[in-house]
Amino acid sequence: MPTAARLTAAICLGILAFVLSVQVVPLMPEGTDFGYFFHINVTVGLLTGWIFMGRRVGHGLVPAINNGLTGAAVLVLWALFIQGAWEMFDRAMRNRYGGPFEALLAILTLSLEYFFVIAVPTVLLPLVLGGCLAGILAESANKRWS
Repeated sequence: MPTAARLTAAICLGILAFVLSVQVVPLMPEGTDFGYFFHINVTVGLLTGWIFMGRRVGHGLVPAINNGLTGAAVLVLWALFIQGAWEMFDRAMRNRYGGPFEALLAILTLSLEYFFVIAVPTVLLPLVLGGCLAGILAESANKRWS
């Protein structure tokens, strides 16, 4: 059911995903083709906020902060998985893998490599602060409009 809290959480995590994507771009190797990088990450942020965070509001300030941090973590995990799968598919189309299991393992390997690229304070600090703020704003929207 659509609620103001779900909409607020979705918008907040969508904005957070865009800000984090902008922070990640300089960390990647020069000449990297980002393609749909921003679009995918913002979409994952919107869906995570709507589906995951939006249904867990209404329990107070501390659970709201926990909800925001958990939502931010889920956002990062899904974004890493989807970006790893996208890269694996691109490589698979160039026959870089010997079989399907090697390709599936590459998703996890690529996701882990991307995690180590983004595991720097310039990305993690906005992630934590933005997650907390998203949780608080979603809780505030729930109190105000429910």
